[in-house]
Amino acid sequence: MKALLPAFCRPLGYFVIALALFLPFILLMTGWVTDANFIFYRECSKLLMMMGALMIIFALSKHEDGETLRIRNTSVRNAMFITVLFVFGNMVYRIWKGDTASVDSSSFLIFLIINVLCLEYGLKKARIDRLFKGNRQ
Repeated sequence: MKALLPAFCRPLGYFVIALALFLPFILLMTGWVTDANFIFYRECSKLLMMMGALMIIFALSKHEDGETLRIRNTSVRNAMFITVLFVFGNMVYRIWKGDTASVDSSSFLIFLIINVLCLEYGLKKARIDRLFKGNRQ
């Protein structure tokens, strides 16, 4: 999977995720969030997190090469597997509890966040591997 966004979108994506995490609490403390508009702000926060995660996933890295593309593809594969396990576990838990009223609507957000974690882990691991391979020669 090729990168579609410029490199500055990577830190911008982290900023958007941080904004989506902390802005609802700030709005709650200032009185903007009420029972009437809580769902609106919750869904807007989810959308901001999705946008931030997509910006991180699709942004160019500093040293973009074939290995980065391989890491990006591997992170998508791993994130799909882990997300299916998480969603399945969540469904089994809800069945075990007998909870028929709640529905999980954040599966895609979970997938994106896990994808970002897998991508960052893969990039950092490749960087450390290059450091150690360079020291052995």
